[in-house]
Amino acid sequence: MTATAPPFGPSPSAPVLRRPLALTGVLAALAGVVFGLLLAVAAPASAHAALTGSDPQDGAVVATAPKAVTLTFSEQVAMGEGSIRVLDPSGTRADTQEAPRDLHGGATVKYGVSLHTGLPDGTYTVAWQAVSADSHPVSGAFTFSIGAPSETTVALPDTEAGGGLVGTLYGIARYAAYAGFIVLAGGAAFVLACWQRGAGARPLQRLVVRGWMTLTAATLVMLLLRSPYTGSGKLGDAFDLDGLKAVLDTKPGAALVSRLLLLGASALFIAVLFGAYAKREDAREKKDLTFGLALGGTVVAAGIAGTWALAEHASTGIQPGIAMPVDVLHLLAVAAWLGGLTALLVALYRTPDITGDAVRRFSRIAFISVVVLAATGIYQSWRQVGSWSALTGTGYGQLLLVKVGLVAVLVGVAGVSRRWTARLATGGGASAPAAAGTDEADDAEEGADTAAPVAVTTEQAARAAQEARADTAAPVTVTTEDPARAAHEEEADTPAPAAVTTEDPARAAQLARQQAAVATAEKKRIRDADPDRSGLRRSVLAEVGVAMALLAVTTILTSTEPGRTEEEARSSAPAAAPAASGPVNLTLPFDTGGERGKGTVRMDLDPGHIGANVVHLWIDDIDGKAMDVPEVKLAFTLKSKDIGPLPAAPVRLTEGHWTSTGVQIPIAGDWNVAVTVRTSDIDQTTVDKNVKIG
Repeated sequence: MTATAPPFGPSPSAPVLRRPLALTGVLAALAGVVFGLLLAVAAPASAHAALTGSDPQDGAVVATAPKAVTLTFSEQVAMGEGSIRVLDPSGTRADTQEAPRDLHGGATVKYGVSLHTGLPDGTYTVAWQAVSADSHPVSGAFTFSIGAPSETTVALPDTEAGGGLVGTLYGIARYAAYAGFIVLAGGAAFVLACWQRGAGARPLQRLVVRGWMTLTAATLVMLLLRSPYTGSGKLGDAFDLDGLKAVLDTKPGAALVSRLLLLGASALFIAVLFGAYAKREDAREKKDLTFGLALGGTVVAAGIAGTWALAEHASTGIQPGIAMPVDVLHLLAVAAWLGGLTALLVALYRTPDITGDAVRRFSRIAFISVVVLAATGIYQSWRQVGSWSALTGTGYGQLLLVKVGLVAVLVGVAGVSRRWTARLATGGGASAPAAAGTDEADDAEEGADTAAPVAVTTEQAARAAQEARADTAAPVTVTTEDPARAAHEEEADTPAPAAVTTEDPARAAQLARQQAAVATAEKKRIRDADPDRSGLRRSVLAEVGVAMALLAVTTILTSTEPGRTEEEARSSAPAAAPAASGPVNLTLPFDTGGERGKGTVRMDLDPGHIGANVVHLWIDDIDGKAMDVPEVKLAFTLKSKDIGPLPAAPVRLTEGHWTSTGVQIPIAGDWNVAVTVRTSDIDQTTVDKNVKIG
């Protein structure tokens, strides 16, 4: 048999790394991962636009019907016909149903729609939907009232834009695209930079090709789902040609088409890598071809990564000229590290002849990738969160802290895996598992595909022959590592020769599969008996579990408004005045100037909070007795927000006692309460006072 160098095994030309250097590398990688991935393990985190203001404001009550409704956003948005709808209390469109007007002024992002004239009093609903500059759909709704609030029959959708089944499928395709890119780019880089002999290894070929297929399929799905994802939300609209044409005119649509074109170029790259390159024997020619493939592959990979940077959050917000190339570097580093790690694991489990030199080369590349991730991750973190208050005081920041904790756990488990790997590298069970480390599924597949004899040990051959004789009189063909010993055992066990042929090809194939099953079982027994390899498998399984939880948190993060955007929207929203502790009580003296024109108005506003309130007015004369007057009026004005006056019409209950129910206070603040008292046909006066109503 041919001896095979164990993976990670020492060799004269490639000495094993010393322990201090290895420990330093582990600590540096740990620090780089924790800090670099503090807020940006996955590149696709979103920076959704937020509604920062409107006119009329949410919940406002205006005396007269406005001519238009305007919305202000935190960043650029794309709007089309029907993006802003104003509905009256019965659900009928109150706007002119024209496309929103662009009312940008300086850094202010504002859109508006005109309203019909002569709108009746009541509560109106404003529903809006747009696509933020980072390609994610955003939507919302609010109400305002003309004259006084009223009941409304408007029913808004339960799900936000980008939700439902279409949103779920789009999210799955989006992350499948990232996974495919990581495997495609990282696997190819591993072959070229770490283990060039791997170009001829079928497991690595299948890995890279499957990465290409996953990325291509996911990109096509995203292109088809883009229109319903940002629009109707109906899966059936995925094949609407008009919607697809509209998508192609957008920045995300152009990015997806560009990605498909680059994938065509990457298909040619894969064909050369696993075709002509794998078969090239001349060292000089192979070196030249390596340089050409490396240069071309880097350009194609950077172009594919750029399709995310050009269409998503890196292209908007602050410093897009810096953020986009940083995002490309971040994605390439992720692919080189995680994609290369995936290729390394496949090589270890499916190709027994990988050398320690290849592993050491990958370690150097992984270290450089972690350094790049640290630098780009810190910058991306600052862009998305921006402050410690946003990190701890927003939903996005809190989820991010959970994600950082999972990353720390993942790095810790990876450290355990590294220790098991180091034990294998120093010779702890490396040789036997290396020879038997191919996947049992491959062994079974090879046994099923060919009727050729399978090389097994003497003990395995004896058992296989015994089982075969129990089923059929036809002996089996075996080989052994020790021919003399095999001949001796054959003479002792049976007088019949061990090597015969069968005239039934189907039976021969069946016997070959039986031999393969015996060999596979023995290899699995030997592999499981190695504690180092078993420990590595357990730690890798734990890594996979933590990684799945991390992916789930990342998925939630992509649909959560980032901390920086949330804080900006919060700071630009109207500040609420402090709430009163209970009912509001006022005493207002008045003098109409006529006979018996002096007195006092006592007012109670209950509960004195936002929403419906009950007002009681008592009119007393100068002697403190109930005073009957012909008319009393009431109005509320919030001057700081230009709201009001909001009129109220008290009704006389008894002499000197008036009341009004359903008085709406739309927003907390320092309100001016004005009471008009008429004591005769010509004598009246208005008295007012400011009071905080919460």
